[in-house]
Amino acid sequence: MKKKHDPYAALRFKEFNFFLIIRFLLVFAWSMQFIIIEWEVYNITKDPLALGLIGLAEIIPAISTALFAGHIVDQNEKKKLFVLAIFAFLIISSGFYFITSSYMYNNYSSKYILIAIYSLVFAGGFVRAFFGPIIFSLVALIVTKKTYPNAASWSSSTWQLAAVVGPAFAGFSIAWVGINNSLAFVLVSVFLALLLTFLIKKKPILNPKIGEPILNSLKEGLSFVYKTKSILVAITLDMIAVLFGGAIALLPIYAQDILNVGSQGFGILRAAPAVGSLIIMFMSAYIPVTKDAGKKLLVAIFCFGLSIIVFGISSIFYLSVFALLIYGITDGISMIIRQTILQLKTPDEVRGRVASVNSIFIGSSNEIGAFESGVTAKLMGTVPAVVFGGVMTILSVGFTNFKFPKFKNLDLSKDIKD
Repeated sequence: MKKKHDPYAALRFKEFNFFLIIRFLLVFAWSMQFIIIEWEVYNITKDPLALGLIGLAEIIPAISTALFAGHIVDQNEKKKLFVLAIFAFLIISSGFYFITSSYMYNNYSSKYILIAIYSLVFAGGFVRAFFGPIIFSLVALIVTKKTYPNAASWSSSTWQLAAVVGPAFAGFSIAWVGINNSLAFVLVSVFLALLLTFLIKKKPILNPKIGEPILNSLKEGLSFVYKTKSILVAITLDMIAVLFGGAIALLPIYAQDILNVGSQGFGILRAAPAVGSLIIMFMSAYIPVTKDAGKKLLVAIFCFGLSIIVFGISSIFYLSVFALLIYGITDGISMIIRQTILQLKTPDEVRGRVASVNSIFIGSSNEIGAFESGVTAKLMGTVPAVVFGGVMTILSVGFTNFKFPKFKNLDLSKDIKD
């Protein structure tokens, strides 16, 4: 008799519930902070390229540090590293809060404030490089392998939800209480996350090669990803989608100059993907993504590209909101499937390094995508830039289906073991 699917399997682990709350708070805070800074930078400069430079400032240290961060995570106890990373995040957020205070604006020019903002974003890139490997490795130590798919669904959905709820809340918060007070919400969220980490116990180090030379360690991680085609194709496809699907980075321009809806309309636009993420968060827990995972991922990213095109050409506010709703749904589906593939196909001893490669491909491509959107918007105009990104996303699905025909037949059901 076939065992009934338990949509709450991962939630039956007490520490996993704490982990989800921590992850939500961190992603909520990071996303909210990023959008507040985006809004302020554009408010100061009125230059779309300045928005792109925010992503570039974060991505340079994130990419350059990612592989080394993965090695460090695989060599050390995860809970301790988690606490240190959150504490570093708290320091950076405090810096943003101080920079946007009335004291700074009364005593320093916009030029120096912009330099300080970009400097803190740059420092945050180093911290961010550690979060992906730490979180990915920690999940596998909290739940059992047979609950990995369910844990991946809850974890990815929580990330996606926070990643859009944070910016949406930022949009409304900017209108209600201003930039500086909005960043106070960020500080509170990070501090609460730091306190909650003490409810998670220390975890064993499962890597049998402690003290391994760093170059050998990095080579092993890269080699594993390259040889495991299901992981390589999944993260490459998602990277291209995120890279060219950076329309969200241009939302301040759409809100202020194209749709003319101001900061409150900006908040609604940001909230639309959050609603899509909410739908996926509940659906994914009940509908397993392991069966026909390859086909589901290809379809999700194809629809993701279509939603970007519709949003790009729309001059109707509610149609734009609907397009962003689909954007959130399809992005959430692709994230959950990719995380499930990574969790099931990655051995414990290389999780940190594989996660670091994933962060380069996916996490970093968010900022590169923001930079790409800023540059293309500067060169060809905002609307053509967004449409171009959607078309490239759809073409990437067609190329993947042609170049890696076996991927669409990927089924993860057999990878689940008790």
